[in-house]
Amino acid sequence: MSLRIRMARGGAKKRPFYRIVVADVRSPRDGRFIEKIGIHNPMVPKDHEERLRLDVERAKYWMSVGAKPSPRVHKFLAELDVLEKAAIPAQTKKDKPKAKAQERLKEAEEARLAAEEAAAEAAAAAAEAPAEEAPAEEAPAEEAPAEEEASA
Repeated sequence: MSLRIRMARGGAKKRPFYRIVVADVRSPRDGRFIEKIGIHNPMVPKDHEERLRLDVERAKYWMSVGAKPSPRVHKFLAELDVLEKAAIPAQTKKDKPKAKAQERLKEAEEARLAAEEAAAEAAAAAAEAPAEEAPAEEAPAEEAPAEEEASA
């Protein structure tokens, strides 16, 4: 018989209250259990002493017999220094784009970087050019009226 230390829900609608119980894996969540070893009331503040009451000795006993805590109960036991904290699993790659979309993103990033480099080069060239071309710009301005007189 596989045993599990888990929470069984009680309380009214939108007012949860949980019993921490040792139960057979096959029994329903709020169904038959072997022993009640604690309570969890999420409606009280986190620092309140009535939020979590757990008989640690009974939990250790049931774990020595082979009961496995559920993830939430494992977290509670880790907070009480009975168990080590559970490792955070590595994220899957399912949330990432597929191969073709990644290639398109990579190409778009490369194009953006190339455009930034070209803009930076153009800005650098423009910064150097006005110092040299400043007298040259004034000369065509003088020639423009001469052209108007010739055409008249």
